[in-house]
Amino acid sequence: MKVERKYNTLNLILRACRQYIKISKKWGVLEQGSSIFHALSLAAILFSTQLLFDAITLASEGGLDFWQVVTPLGVLATATVLQQFFSGARSFIFDELSYANTGHYIEDFQLKLSRLPAKNFENTKFLDNVNRTRDFVESEELGHFTNVIFTIFTHYLVYFASVGLWLFWLSPALSLVIVTAFIPAILGQFAQVKIFSELEEKNAPLRRQNDYYKKTIIDREFFKETRLLGGFKFFHRLFVDTLKLVTQKTWKAQRNAAILRILLNFASFIGLGLSIFMLFNAVMVGNISIGAFAAIFAALSQIFALMDDIVNRHLSGGSERLGQLKNYYRLLDMNEVTGQTGIVPDFTKGIVAKYVSFTYPERDMAAVKNANLSIKSGETMAIVGENGAGKSTLVRLLIGLYSPDFGTVEIGGLDSKISHPDAIFESTSGVFQRYQRYKMTLAENVILSDTTNPIRMEAIHSSLNEAEFNEDTVNLDTMLSPEFDGIDLSGGQWQRLAIARGLYRINKFIVLDEPTAAIDPIEEARIYNQFKHLSKNKCAIVVTHRLGSTKLADRIVVMNNGEIADIGTHDELLSRKGKYYDMWKAQASWYEITT
Repeated sequence: MKVERKYNTLNLILRACRQYIKISKKWGVLEQGSSIFHALSLAAILFSTQLLFDAITLASEGGLDFWQVVTPLGVLATATVLQQFFSGARSFIFDELSYANTGHYIEDFQLKLSRLPAKNFENTKFLDNVNRTRDFVESEELGHFTNVIFTIFTHYLVYFASVGLWLFWLSPALSLVIVTAFIPAILGQFAQVKIFSELEEKNAPLRRQNDYYKKTIIDREFFKETRLLGGFKFFHRLFVDTLKLVTQKTWKAQRNAAILRILLNFASFIGLGLSIFMLFNAVMVGNISIGAFAAIFAALSQIFALMDDIVNRHLSGGSERLGQLKNYYRLLDMNEVTGQTGIVPDFTKGIVAKYVSFTYPERDMAAVKNANLSIKSGETMAIVGENGAGKSTLVRLLIGLYSPDFGTVEIGGLDSKISHPDAIFESTSGVFQRYQRYKMTLAENVILSDTTNPIRMEAIHSSLNEAEFNEDTVNLDTMLSPEFDGIDLSGGQWQRLAIARGLYRINKFIVLDEPTAAIDPIEEARIYNQFKHLSKNKCAIVVTHRLGSTKLADRIVVMNNGEIADIGTHDELLSRKGKYYDMWKAQASWYEITT
């Protein structure tokens, strides 16, 4: 209950307004000032309209001359000019702020994601919320919603207060009827928050699936396989099916909201009819002048048009946005990575894991269970096991990317639970199975592993050379993307480039997490032999489910069902004839070896 109170409607609105003021600064003040004066100029037009019509009536009866009528006409003209000026100024500033503020919101959103624990990105509910929040922010809905809230207070409320006082002075009963007519409609809009909040919860995973199916159809990454193997129709059907589900759920929610709006609008229609009747009766019995009648009649049309705009456009759309706003602030309030900074790991102390266990979000079974392991300074350790054995999860714990649920991991003497990851990562590098093919130049693809320090041209060349990447055919300024008028590399070249990227980063601890899973055993052996040379005098981890190169490691950790089944050298593990022996025998034919 405490969390829900924190995200009630009033709290969300106030928080959004504070954030808007903070990023808008003086431009926000100018916008809201223009909005206030725009509202006052609209009210001044009504007042001056009454004065003009009363003056014309008196002039027709001989009570005023021509020049006495010109004065209220001039007042009306001046009010109209000011109204146009402030309306234009308000629109101009809003357009400028809308684009600029969206950039601020996106920046805050991205920075927040960078400060969250990596474990969250294994949580599907979290990913759904990220996708919803990203769409909300990037579509400018957040800034627009907040601007609408300010507009209600600085424009509509100022206008209604000014006109309301004038109407109350002319006819208290009439002003009361107008206010009462819209109370049900305004309160009813808040009932729609629940409708659209539930819609967001149901549609988020479907939209994520739909986006993925769309990617399998049109992305270059999938194009060849889906066409060659005939997968296009399969993915197209899945895309259409999920799109239909999203549309159906959205239509149902919109239908329920529309029925509610129709009922509420009917109450407003009755109020409008009663107001017109009262106005007609007042002028017929002589309680108000013809000028007042004309001005109030124009005001009624304007008031009901503005109220309809507020209720059916701003509040209706706003109720839909409140659910998204709640998701946005829930994400911003998530606990960030914490820990000591300004400390440097001492890898002469190696890496020590004691009774470590870790479970991924929304899963019951632990991915790593009660693991005990130590890696000495200068030692290369291989971690092997079948798919799903927990190899990659153990590595993420050993490098400090994940914090263990139970137990401790000390990396260069730093406890990963109380040390900030940035401090731990300072001297760590790695090449992973799913390395990225950045659509940038060759040089940029290398230096991405160390962008905080000045570019080291000599290190770029030496890293590429050590990774055996051939620079004779590709220079450092070559764009590695056909989409940007560049070239593409072969799979082997991308593989070597990923290794060069890992080598460019100054490190004392390096990890190879199955980066050779997609290449042949001979090429794999070459890379691991090279890695053995490059990791000399460093703490190093090699992760693989193929055993052709494990003999290069000083020791081998065998993972099975999340547990460390055995630790030892290649010969020791073979002599025990356990899990490692079984895997080795099964893979021996790949490498033409005998045991």
